[in-house]
Amino acid sequence: MVIKINILFFLFSSVLVSASEKKILLQQGHAHNDYYHERPLEDALECFFCSVEVDVFLRDGKFLVGHDKSELKKEKTIEKLYLDPLKKRVLQGGGYVYEENVSFTLFIDIKSEGKSAYGELSKLLKNYDDVLSGMVNGVWKKRGIDVVISGNRAKEMISEDLTRSVGIDGRISDFGSMLPTHLMPIISDRWSSHFEWRGEGSISKEEKNKLRDMVKKAHHEGRRIRFWATPEKKSVWTELVDSGVDLINTDDLKGLSKFIRDYSKK
Repeated sequence: MVIKINILFFLFSSVLVSASEKKILLQQGHAHNDYYHERPLEDALECFFCSVEVDVFLRDGKFLVGHDKSELKKEKTIEKLYLDPLKKRVLQGGGYVYEENVSFTLFIDIKSEGKSAYGELSKLLKNYDDVLSGMVNGVWKKRGIDVVISGNRAKEMISEDLTRSVGIDGRISDFGSMLPTHLMPIISDRWSSHFEWRGEGSISKEEKNKLRDMVKKAHHEGRRIRFWATPEKKSVWTELVDSGVDLINTDDLKGLSKFIRDYSKK
């Protein structure tokens, strides 16, 4: 009888540990091209990612999701796949996507012409004012979801919008721009534009120092930093984590999720 009780206790404890691990939010996890997954958004949320990215085209007044025009389908709108389910979670979850009250970032990568797209997008986002961070009477008010415009960014138009509910995805060239952090909350750039290392062998001392200097500059300005098109390798993920990179791009959601959880235990 004692043996049976011990076995049951062990199994119950294992379930609790497993459940506890699953609830750890991956604040460094950035789901790139999330819409290519079987369940856009849901896959990222089940892995407890805190940032996702969606590519959109403006077509006939609708924002359709896809990386290329050939992928567009009229039923795959940004509202249906992202904005509506995120709003529902925030309203049902006490103001946040997760119960841990951590802000969630939605990157909207505009593939159409920037100014016309932002003009329409700003109108659409008014329907989500109650869950999106944004300007209120000239002051930036934080809410459960931060929207960041990437891709074709109408920087001047966004900067001059006094009712905006978005920030701008910056570039390495924007270091020292002095823009407020709510207007440019993050610096993003292509990995291969700045680094030759692709994860084979060890990163050179020069590139390691360069990466850490970039992170320091971003953090000194109060901004986060990420790189896109990084090799999907543990060696690269390790270097990004150790250097303090805030968001790690991946299409391998489960792979990065397991890596970060395992790495955090070391």
